[in-house]
Amino acid sequence: MNKENTNTTILNLKKGKDFEIFVESLAFGGMGLSKINDKIVFIKNAIPGQTVTARITKKRKSYFEARKLNIINESPDFSNPPCSHFNDCGGCTLQNLDYKKQLFYKRKQVFELYNKMGKFVNIKVEPILECGEQYYYRNKMEFSFSNKRWILKENDLGENKNFALGLHVPGRYDKILNINNCHLQHKTANAILNFVKDECIEQNIEPYDIKKHTGFIRHLMLRVGIKTNQIMVNLVTAYENKKILLPLASKLVKKFPEITSIVNNINSKKADIAFGEKEIKLAKNNYIIDMIGKFEFEISANSFFQTNTLQAEKLYEVIKEQCNFIGNEIVYDLYSGIGTISIFLSRFVKKIYAIELIKTAVVDAKKNALRNNIKNIHFFCGDLKDILKNDKLISLPKPDTIIVDPPRAGMHKNTIKDIVKLKPKTIIYCSCNPATQVRDIMELCNNNYKIIKIRPVDMFPNTPHIECVTKMEYKN
Repeated sequence: MNKENTNTTILNLKKGKDFEIFVESLAFGGMGLSKINDKIVFIKNAIPGQTVTARITKKRKSYFEARKLNIINESPDFSNPPCSHFNDCGGCTLQNLDYKKQLFYKRKQVFELYNKMGKFVNIKVEPILECGEQYYYRNKMEFSFSNKRWILKENDLGENKNFALGLHVPGRYDKILNINNCHLQHKTANAILNFVKDECIEQNIEPYDIKKHTGFIRHLMLRVGIKTNQIMVNLVTAYENKKILLPLASKLVKKFPEITSIVNNINSKKADIAFGEKEIKLAKNNYIIDMIGKFEFEISANSFFQTNTLQAEKLYEVIKEQCNFIGNEIVYDLYSGIGTISIFLSRFVKKIYAIELIKTAVVDAKKNALRNNIKNIHFFCGDLKDILKNDKLISLPKPDTIIVDPPRAGMHKNTIKDIVKLKPKTIIYCSCNPATQVRDIMELCNNNYKIIKIRPVDMFPNTPHIECVTKMEYKN
């Protein structure tokens, strides 16, 4: 092995070469970050404060990518990860970094994205809102079935190599790591995960082969009402066959009284997603109820709901604070999902117009408004890149405030143009991807908006993901 000391000049560093390096910081996305001769090095699976042996995997003009081979000196901020799957899963990759340090680096990353990528000067990023629960906080997890279980180095003796229920191995679409206990999801959900796994093996239910596109059962999606203790089990299969699933559903209901919904989504397409083109109710309801604040929300299998229920309430309080409503505002809620933000804010404004692409989410949103006796929200279904030009929406009152909470990819350029034409006084941009958020905000600021406040919120402890709420105002 060719090692180099990072305190000396490193020449001819190329792909496949091993070297020693001190990890200086944490990059956006969770990689360790350091420098060699002013060239950035991103080191996979390394945390700040470690000295590691690393191997170059990619060489670019302005940076290197490397992977950690072993640790020479451990970081003073190391935290012993509780999960037995930590070294193989690739999910919550920051379990081994002290939580306070996770918060420090996440806030720093938000600042650097706005300052360096966005070229915003004299900006201030407020302290990140920490999460009270660092484990077992997720109300939704999706697991994959496979006939190709990832064999660990210790060989997992005694387990079925042709059956797995768990998560994808990093970098492998075709291999699944058998998961027994996920430290991010609710503890009862872990018990259901293992029960389903055992029953599928016992009943010889055939797992899906992602390469050959054969087999029956594809995914297990679990939703938990954190405040109501209601649980949904969603079994995603390649085709419809209730005879196979009904015995499993019956056993689940008897074993776990918390289960109030078992559904079967049919995904006959090759795409490896837990979203079906058809849904069948197998037991009890086709939805569960959870709460944010004092409001109840009906959640179906394919509807978006914030994955951290308790922290979502704090997130929405941040949004409310930034809006600074006085009670007579017209608000547009874009990417409104099942209406959680709209309903949470409804008592503070005159009227809200909520727009969402997914029809089932809009149906749920209307039910949720009725459930909570909310009468000042109007819901619309459509694609935001087109619908804001629709005759129905053109005739609506102009918004004082627009709230956007798009998916990770951010907003379509047409949507940004339409928002600019509406000229709301205030825009609140909530995002789970600050990089695309900054990209979109740059465009808004090029059209006479200015940043007023940036507030990160830690919705996803022990992962690299960051939620960020940014307030903008129109410059008169």
